[in-house]
Amino acid sequence: MAKNKGVRLVITLECTECRTNPNKRTNGVSRYSTMKNRRNTTARLELKKFCPHCNTHTVHKEIK
Repeated sequence: MAKNKGVRLVITLECTECRTNPNKRTNGVSRYSTMKNRRNTTARLELKKFCPHCNTHTVHKEIK
């Protein structure tokens, strides 16, 4: 039988600059996957991560 999955969710973080910046180094959108606790962090997550397409550290927001 399958157990309850719990409160930890796998989420995807996407670069906010890649969608709006036409002068980036390469084509594409940077995405990272991570986990968050559903009870402690109910709002959408925003982290600064390295974007290889923009070649800089940018804000990555949680997408569904």
